Amino acid sequence: MAAEPGKKSVWKQIGDYTSLGVMLPAATATGYFIGLALDRWLGTEFLYLVFLILGIAAGFVEMFRIISRHSGGS
Repeated sequence: MAAEPGKKSVWKQIGDYTSLGVMLPAATATGYFIGLALDRWLGTEFLYLVFLILGIAAGFVEMFRIISRHSGGS
C-alpha cells in the first residue's frame, strides 16, 4: 500500500509519536547532567536546577513542535 503523496505512512507517524516518550525525559536528563557537571567544575550548588528547568522547557518546546507539525500547524 503506497501512501498518498502528501501523507506519511502510518509507521512513520507511529515512530514520530513514540519518540515523544523518549525526547522529554532525555532533554530533562541532559539538562540535569550538564548542570551537575558545571556545579562540580565551578563549585556551585544551583546550576543543576537551572539546567534541569532549561532541559524540561526544551523538551516541551520540541514536543509542541512535533505535535503542531503533525496536526497541520506551521
